[in-house]
Amino acid sequence: MQATAYTYDPDTRSGQVLLDDGTPVPFDAPAFDAGGLRLLRPGQRVRIEVEGPRDAPRITLVTLQTF
Repeated sequence: MQATAYTYDPDTRSGQVLLDDGTPVPFDAPAFDAGGLRLLRPGQRVRIEVEGPRDAPRITLVTLQTF
């Protein structure tokens, strides 16, 4: 799934992404760490993996979108 980085706090390594429909979804440090990133800037396109129900997804991985 693709999203756009919305917020990121380097101290907690957590933040939010915006889904393509504009829905904000938070991510925590384990999801950020799983992607191997060192920094995330608002506006970057990212690839995310989610689990859980569609109305309350939990992000398990955040990484940069590559082609």
